[in-house]
This record gives sequence, C-alpha cells and structure tokens, in this order.
Amino acid sequence: MKIQTPYSFLNHIIVVTFLLVLNTGQYLSLNTNNTDIDFLHCLIRNSDDPDSISRVIYSPNNSSYISVLQFSLNNLRFTSPTTPKPRFIVTPVHESQIQTLVYCSKKHGLEIRTRSGGHDFEGLSYVSQLPFVILDLKNLKSVTVDIQTATAWVQAGATLGELYYGIAQKSRNLGFPGGVCYALGLGGHVSGGGYGTMRRKYGLAADNVIDAQFINVHGKIVDRKSMGEDLFWAIRGGGGSSFGIILSWKIKLVPVPETVTIFAVDRTLEQNLTKIIHKWQYVAPKIDKDLDIRVLMFSVVNPSTGNRTIRATFDTLFLGGIDRLLTLMQVEFPELGLTREDCTEMSWIEAVVIGSGFTNGEPSEILLNRTALPKNSFKGKSDFATTPISEDGFEGIWRFYNDQIEAGMALLVLTPYGGKMDEISGSAIPFPHRLGTLYMIEYVVGWDGNETSPHISWIISLYNYMTSYVSNSPRRAYLNYIDLDLGVGKNYAEAKDTWGSSYFNNNFNRLVKVKTMVDPSNFFKHEQSIPRWF
Repeated sequence: MKIQTPYSFLNHIIVVTFLLVLNTGQYLSLNTNNTDIDFLHCLIRNSDDPDSISRVIYSPNNSSYISVLQFSLNNLRFTSPTTPKPRFIVTPVHESQIQTLVYCSKKHGLEIRTRSGGHDFEGLSYVSQLPFVILDLKNLKSVTVDIQTATAWVQAGATLGELYYGIAQKSRNLGFPGGVCYALGLGGHVSGGGYGTMRRKYGLAADNVIDAQFINVHGKIVDRKSMGEDLFWAIRGGGGSSFGIILSWKIKLVPVPETVTIFAVDRTLEQNLTKIIHKWQYVAPKIDKDLDIRVLMFSVVNPSTGNRTIRATFDTLFLGGIDRLLTLMQVEFPELGLTREDCTEMSWIEAVVIGSGFTNGEPSEILLNRTALPKNSFKGKSDFATTPISEDGFEGIWRFYNDQIEAGMALLVLTPYGGKMDEISGSAIPFPHRLGTLYMIEYVVGWDGNETSPHISWIISLYNYMTSYVSNSPRRAYLNYIDLDLGVGKNYAEAKDTWGSSYFNNNFNRLVKVKTMVDPSNFFKHEQSIPRWF
C-alpha cells in the first residue's frame, strides 16, 4: 500500500474525476453520499496502482455490479430486493489491494465481508445490516503443487475443485481431505474445519494446514511464524473472518492409491431401511478408516406403489480395490447386501468428479467450472450424534418427511466419524467434535424462489424433534454450517451461552483470548464472530 503524501488541489480534482468515471465509463449518481466518495478517494489515493484498483471496484451504478454480486452467491434466499446490498464490491488481483481496502474501510466506517466461495448457509460473506463492502477473492485462486514435499500453496479464492484438479495434474498418488462440494472456496472451508470423504483416514482439511498467509487488522501480511501459534491455531477451525483475511494456505497433501472404489446403493423403507440404517450407526464409525460410508436420505415416490417413501443412498469412497472392500462389507455390514456389480474402481480424481455431483462421465476439467451446478434457496442446520438413535427415533424422522409440501427438497446427511477423527485431540485446533462422536447430521431443505416461511419452519420442527437424540450440554453444531438460530451474541457472555459453546465447546475461551489480542477494536466482525473479553 502506498504511503500517503501531501498533494495539490489540482491533483485532488484529477483523482476525484477519476473516481467518478471508474472502470466502465459510468458516472456515480448525484445522490452518492460523501462517505462513498471519500472511501473511493481513499482507495485510489492509497493504491500503488490507481488504474489497476479502479478496475476491480464495483458500485451499484456499475453495469457489472449485479453479475459480480451474484456470481458466487450460492444461496438464492439472499437475492430478494429487501436483502441489504454492499456499497461496493472489490475483486482484488493483488494482495496490496486488500491492504488498501482494510485501511480505507477502517478509516471510513465500512464493514468488510470476505467471500471466497459464497456457500455460507446464512449469507454472512455477502450480507450485512450495517454499511459494508464485499471483498471477493475469486481472482486470487492460484494453486502451486510441490510433489517433492507433498505440499501445496493455495490462495483463499481457489475452489476445492481447482485444488483437486491441480493436484491430479501433478500426481495420481496424492490428494487432499477436503469437502465433496467442488465449488467451495478454500478460504472459508478450511478456516471452519473442512471435512470430506477422507476425514476418517486423514482428518479435516484444517488438520492438514502447515502454514498460512494472513492480513491482520493493521493491514500487515503475516505467516505462521510472524503471526504466532495462537493466531495460527485460531484460524484453522475458528473462522478466519473473525480475525482478519486469509490470503492463502500451505497444505499437506496425503497419499491416495492408484485405484479407489466407489458405490452408491439405494435402500427404501420397503427394503428394510430402518433396520439397515440403525445397524449403520454401529458399523460406519468403527470400520476400517480407508472406508467412508455416508448416508443421504430423501423423500421420494415409490414407482411400484405410487406412495411416498424414504430412500437412503449409502454413498461410499474406499481407498482400495473392490476385493478388499467386498470382504470388509461382508464381514462388517452384510445387512446392506453390497454386490460386486454395485462397485466401480477408478482413480481418486475420477471419484472426486462423481462425488461432486457429476455423473455423466465428465472429464476432470469440469471441476474448474465454478457454476456448473444449479443454485437454489436453502436453509441448513447441523447436529452431532454421540449415541445410536433407536429405530423408533428414525421412524419419527420418517413422519416428518411425509409432509413433502413443506419439506420441499429436504435432505438429511449422516457423516460418520471415528478413525483419524478419534485420534486427534479436541483442542488441537478450535474444531472440538472428535472422540466420542459417532456421526454428524446435516439437515438441508431447499426450494425455488426466495420465499422462506414454510420451508424454514419445517426444518426447525425436525431439528426440535431431534433434541433428545443428539449431543447436549451443549448441543453441538458445525461452524461451516453456520446457523443464526443458535443466537446472535454481541458480547462474550451472550456468545458463550449460545453459539460459542455449540461450535467450539471448551475452545471458545481461547478463541476469545486470541480475538482480544489481535483485533482489540473488533473491526472484523459479523453476527457470530468471535467477541472480545470486554
């Protein structure tokens, strides 16, 4: 960032004129307030390259403003006319432009909402009730893979798909234990923990971070050594947006075999689903850590009867070949009735493509297309099961799914833990949900349009029903599935008694200590950001 120097009145006029034109030849409207003009003035005056920064600033008067806003806005619930919009969107192409943005936002009282992928459940990376600017990192997406050291530097704006593709271009024997949604941005995904199909073998994405580049509240770029171990601990699972801006991660790549095996087996209530899924709870968290069997549950119409039923897909990645997988399943989980015909061997990157929702033989290059899958409105919540749910408990869940009018596109996902997740301390990073967790539960309901009431009330009713079947004191939740229903704490006491304990359990106080140390003015904040002590 350029250091300010005195300048003449003539230069002032030149800069203001330049601000008004910006990058599309469209003038700011006459009713633009002085704060906006002063903010733009600040960005240009303090930039090393005024022409370059002007090309990455979008105001509501800019013809590209809406398309830039909506490009990585993945929850259409936040596209209604009444949803607060940013005063500006900045899409930097260089880290120095972010430093300038931090300086000017602080000076002129604008919040910064940082967006890397735009998949957050409550839209906090692109919505605020206070005057704000979106920092969209989509242009900072480089992936640099070092095969010799089995590491990679990945900028925060890169997607998981871009990372996976970059790894596969260099090696068939390396991977990374990130999520299955290929369009997730690395910045937010990793800073919230980040789990995927290899978590039982290698842990979370955040468990495999070995360095980071980060912009603090003073606009300084720091790495692990210069930021200190407390802050480095906090941003790997505690949510980077509470402390500053993640620029990039240095990650440890993990071994994957030449051949992996996948299967996706469907079972319905008429095929003894209740008993199968009840047994799954005892098997999936304890089975060989090379095997991940998650369950996706939907309400569907049975074509044979025309009646509505529940269908569960047992969706699996196995780090090995079919023969060993079949032996494991026959011994540990014969109730599923897996056959050789259900299984397919392929490379790890091919499994990533299918796991991302592409099933038509698309090449791995599809992972570079950030908008290949459709968007909709959705609401999500999360839970952690520490004891098996009874068959009667599951029968109660099925009753909720009978009301498909309210449920819409309702999905329940059960993700087993165990394996490596049991071997890492609950305080190693801020993510506390380790030993003793059988599986995580994700509730999602989606719908077309941006109306909300019947769909959200349905998912809240199901969540309330599940109270007696999941963790308690506190009832735990996953930060990356951020849920404002847990509370919006404005101070330490309010936050600790609500969402703070749910997301972080006993790690919350350490996060508060770090926040108080690195951002005492609480500049980096949102509705559930880590508070200060005072």
